[in-house]
Amino acid sequence: MPLYNYQCESCGHQLEAIQKLSEAPLTDCPACAAPRLTKAVSRAGFRLSGTGWYETDFKTGAKKNLAGADKAD
Repeated sequence: MPLYNYQCESCGHQLEAIQKLSEAPLTDCPACAAPRLTKAVSRAGFRLSGTGWYETDFKTGAKKNLAGADKAD
């Protein structure tokens, strides 16, 4: 389930909520009880790493070692 960030336009309170994609967005602020919650923009909470996500996985020949190219000289 995704993690959503919310911010109250009335009091500025911020919170995170784990919700299903099919759930309606939250509207009532838990701090001031005003119906002024809006979804806040946030950065992605994951990092692509490990086997299958490196820049060298789908490259061939001389293009295979892009990260170490500067170190060889």
